Amino acid sequence: MFSVKELAKKVYFRLNGPKEFDPSTLPWIDRENADIADFLKIHPQKGHLPYNLEEKLNFWKENGYVVLEQIIPHELIDLYWADVLEIINNPSKFKTYIQIDREEFKPNLMRPAYEWTTEQILGKMVKINDIHNQSLAAKKLFLFKDIIAFLEKIFDSRIVGMQSLSFFYGSQQPTHADYPWVTARIPSNLAASWIPVEDVHINSGPLYYYAGSHLKVKKFNFGNGIYYSNQYSTKTPLDYAKFLDNQCEDLGLKKQTLLIKKGDVLIWHSALVHGGSIINDPNQTRKSFVCHYSSEQALPYHRAAMGVEPKKFQLNNATLYEDPRIPEQENILKERGESFKD
Repeated sequence: MFSVKELAKKVYFRLNGPKEFDPSTLPWIDRENADIADFLKIHPQKGHLPYNLEEKLNFWKENGYVVLEQIIPHELIDLYWADVLEIINNPSKFKTYIQIDREEFKPNLMRPAYEWTTEQILGKMVKINDIHNQSLAAKKLFLFKDIIAFLEKIFDSRIVGMQSLSFFYGSQQPTHADYPWVTARIPSNLAASWIPVEDVHINSGPLYYYAGSHLKVKKFNFGNGIYYSNQYSTKTPLDYAKFLDNQCEDLGLKKQTLLIKKGDVLIWHSALVHGGSIINDPNQTRKSFVCHYSSEQALPYHRAAMGVEPKKFQLNNATLYEDPRIPEQENILKERGESFKD
C-alpha cells in the first residue's frame, strides 16, 4: 500500500510532469532559427579537424546523428579494451558497477564487479558501467579530441562526460531514445557516442535508428511526464518502445542499420529513436564503448552526489568527475592509458 504522501506525489507528477523539453534551454542547434554558417563565423573552430565541421553540423541538425569516420587511433581502442578484459578476468579486484539484465539475477541486476564471476560477465545482456573511473585509457577515449570538438559546437559549451557503458555483445535493447533515462539538470543537453571496438557485422545485433526522428517523433508521457521513473511512471519501457515503433511507421521514417568500423564514431542526439537488433549469430560479439555527454552548465556535479563539488579529470577542454562512491578505485588501471600519447 502507498502512503498518503506517496499517493500525493504520484498525483502531482501525473498532473505536473514535463511534457516537452523547456524551449528556453534547448541547444542552439535544436532551435528553428539556427543558422550554422553564422554560428561558425562567430565561433570558428580552432585547429584542424579530420572532418568538415559545417557539413557534419548540418547533417546532425537534419538527421539527429553523425558518423565521424576513422578518427580514433586503433591503439587507443585496444588499450581501452585491454582494461575492460582486465576487469572481466579479475573481477574480485574491482568495484566497477556491472549490470546483467537476466532473470536469474533479479532483483539485484546491478552489482560491483567483485560480486560477479568472469563467466557471468562474459554472458549476454551485460553492461559494464563507468569503466572510465578505473581506466585512464577509457578516459582518453571518452574525451577524445575530435569527439569533444564536435560536441562543443552542438552545445556551445564546455563538455562533461556523464556516463559510459562497455559491451561485449549487442544490447538487443528495444526501441528507445536516451533522454527519459539519462537526465541532467538541463535534460535537453544530452548526446551520446558509440565507439566500436571491432568492425560491426550484420549478425551481431547492430544498432538501428530512425534518421530525423529527433525532430518528428512526439515525446511519450510515462504517466509522470517524459522522464521515466521506477517510482512514479505508470507506463513501461515496452509501452514506450511500441509507441516509438508506431510513431516512426506512421511518419514514414525508415529503419536503418548501422554497420561502422573500428576507428569510426557514431554521435547521436538524445531524442534520436534507436535500439539494438536481435543477435542472429550468438557467437558474434559486438564489442563497443558507449558514452553519454552533457554541457557544463547542465551537469556541474557527479550524478551520484548532486550539490557536492566533484573531483575533476580534464582533457581536451572537457571534464569527467571522480565517482564519489568508490574514490579509491579512480585510475586503478592507468598504465595502459599513460602509454598513449596524442
